[in-house]
Amino acid sequence: MKPAGSLVCVGIGMTLGAHLTPLARDHIQNADVVFTGLSDGIIEMWVARMNRDVRSLQSLYREGKSRMQTYREMVETMLTEVRAGKRVCAAFYGHPGVFAWPTHKAIETARSEGYAAHMEPGVSAADCMYADLGFDPGKYGCQHYEASQFMFNQRRLDTAAYLILWQVGLSGDQSFTRFATGAAYRQVLVDVLSRDYPLDHEVILYRAATLPTFRPKIIRVPLAELPTAEADMHFTLVIPPAQPLQPDHHIRERLSALDRELATQG
Repeated sequence: MKPAGSLVCVGIGMTLGAHLTPLARDHIQNADVVFTGLSDGIIEMWVARMNRDVRSLQSLYREGKSRMQTYREMVETMLTEVRAGKRVCAAFYGHPGVFAWPTHKAIETARSEGYAAHMEPGVSAADCMYADLGFDPGKYGCQHYEASQFMFNQRRLDTAAYLILWQVGLSGDQSFTRFATGAAYRQVLVDVLSRDYPLDHEVILYRAATLPTFRPKIIRVPLAELPTAEADMHFTLVIPPAQPLQPDHHIRERLSALDRELATQG
């Protein structure tokens, strides 16, 4: 017999009240217990009005404590209630599957133990970014990396596409314990980026609005000035294309030949 407990991970979007889907609201209201992974106390209080048993996971964070340890504790906290036979809802800001290791791991573990578990999508920071900055990721292409992961590994960049670096305020944190790194670490990031981009290339620091009365934060600076610009862990670095798309004439000719062949067959 399948165990009675269940888990659903939902996203509440980025802006309070504006992005919550009816389905996510329904899961929050009908759960036996709701766990929240939110970055704003006001939003936590708003979610708490939808269910009598809402528990914040934010208290598990601590400066100097490994974030991976915190994430594992989040997973165990949620699964303890699932194993007790409860309908558990985990409500995370934005999309519950974007930069949210605990939700993926909790669902994977719950399913491996025979419990029903799934994820419902939400409005992510990327969705807000496309709207607020007014660009279509499909026009030139769009590359997404976590800033530190980008620094730690060798990547082949396409500078004719957008480059998006998430959590730029944590750039270069190898300890996985900090809530911020400083200008010296962002200078290393600039040094990495300068291999492919000129230092006077304009980049954008972006933070989505979390309350309806707020406006998104948009800061445009030359790449060289990134180290001294405002950038906490909630900021995303957007680097627009630095060169035009380069046509592949060989591939285009092959495709044209196929088109001509099909035309003669018709």
